[in-house]
Amino acid sequence: MKQFKKSWEITKNWQLLFPLIGLLGLFYSSFKIAGLFREENHIAFQIAFALLISFILLRLVLVIFKKLENKWVVKQRWEIIRIFIVFSITGSSSLLVGRPFIKFLGITKENLNVFVYWLLYVTIGIIFYQILLVIIGYLLGQGKFFWEFEKKMLRRFGLGRFLD
Repeated sequence: MKQFKKSWEITKNWQLLFPLIGLLGLFYSSFKIAGLFREENHIAFQIAFALLISFILLRLVLVIFKKLENKWVVKQRWEIIRIFIVFSITGSSSLLVGRPFIKFLGITKENLNVFVYWLLYVTIGIIFYQILLVIIGYLLGQGKFFWEFEKKMLRRFGLGRFLD
């Protein structure tokens, strides 16, 4: 455990919460992916397959961490895990918020061309994603990082003049 804390620059025990949440989220995602391939197989097979997928995804995520570690400025390495958690919560939440909003506007596949429906759905999802990214980032203690990230993204969308 000391080696784990040292490698992730964890100084307080409460910071262990973020790697734990990250691993649980990774396994949950792997379990859901394994469920896509499950056809009347035993649950033990799905769990074993989920563990295999988790191992592969964990290796991939650690490679991504190494690349982003130099690009993103954080005080401690464990904060990268917190940033990834914010991205995952925001991605899921933008869909959960976007669906009722699009229904509230009366937009359905039946009353619009399917292409236009999905274009609007993705556009509304991106708008909510931008808003939720900053809000959830602040709630999880990475507000400054995500505000800078958001400003860079808005500039790429050509909306930088509204920031200055």
